[in-house]
Amino acid sequence: MRACKLTMAILALIFGLRLAAAETPKSTPKSKDIDLYIGYSVAGGYDVYARALARHLERHLSGSPTIVPMNMPGAGSLVLANWLFNVAPRDGSVFGEIGRGIAFDPLLGSNKAKFNAPEFNWIGSMNDEVSVCVAWHTSAIDRLEQVMQKELAVGGTGAAADTDQFPKVLNGTIGTKFKVVSGYPGGNEIDLAMERGEVQGRCGWSWSSVVATHKEWLDQKKINILVQLGLHKHPDLPNVPLIMDYAKTDEDKQIFKLIFSRQPMGRPFLAPPGVPKDRIDELRAAFTRTLSDTRFLADASKEQLEINPVSGADVQKLVHEVYQTPKAVADRAAKMVNQ
Repeated sequence: MRACKLTMAILALIFGLRLAAAETPKSTPKSKDIDLYIGYSVAGGYDVYARALARHLERHLSGSPTIVPMNMPGAGSLVLANWLFNVAPRDGSVFGEIGRGIAFDPLLGSNKAKFNAPEFNWIGSMNDEVSVCVAWHTSAIDRLEQVMQKELAVGGTGAAADTDQFPKVLNGTIGTKFKVVSGYPGGNEIDLAMERGEVQGRCGWSWSSVVATHKEWLDQKKINILVQLGLHKHPDLPNVPLIMDYAKTDEDKQIFKLIFSRQPMGRPFLAPPGVPKDRIDELRAAFTRTLSDTRFLADASKEQLEINPVSGADVQKLVHEVYQTPKAVADRAAKMVNQ
């Protein structure tokens, strides 16, 4: 009798534990890692921005996946753009950050750009940028007009990059004499080249990156800022001329708009085409929430990162609009950047 009662008690206990386990909600399983590829080398502006995002984005995604930043440098991030379009998985487990102008390479005659930019899923941009051209202090050049008379060697990261395209466009429109020394893996290597005297400057350098990575150069007057490259001036630089003011003809203005309309895509993030819409919607929403997150903003402030976000929908719209540029204008610009 006692054995029977003991058996029943044990069975009741087991049944009760199973019932409790069935009634207790399971915790949300942790999602698998999401790989964030960066199209430039470590320590440059793009890398610093992407890693800042990676540290905070996971809190705003369901399942709190770990965001794993990885670098895939090459050809001013064209290598990464091609990989994302043609090779990367399309399940939401991968997205990337490329140079702001890479999306427009097919318009500018690049036969190495193996993608159709409007088909990418644009997640958003961390900043609406203004870029600058700078000269190293030993070059004896402190105004853009001097580069119309004297050659200035500037470093470049690849034919598709701002560092190569921007000075070539200035040469082809307003007659500057920038000599582009290309092939550096990223902006950090160009900066080292300036210090070593291999090149005398850099053209197509994001102002936010200058401040974030080399504020001491500004304080010590090691670089002279020659011109702002964008459609509007940056509030930090009221006395530095804007490239739009140098346009000689209406067609020059159209070319400047084609080339510098990429600036709102200052730090652009994108996913491959074909990723399910719900995954893109979640990534876009998480991106927006992250960039207004007080913990992220405090982190960005410590690193002196300028944050002026542009939504994924707005970036997507901008890419579509730029692809409507008249062919004659695009062809002239293409001729300049491909010299």
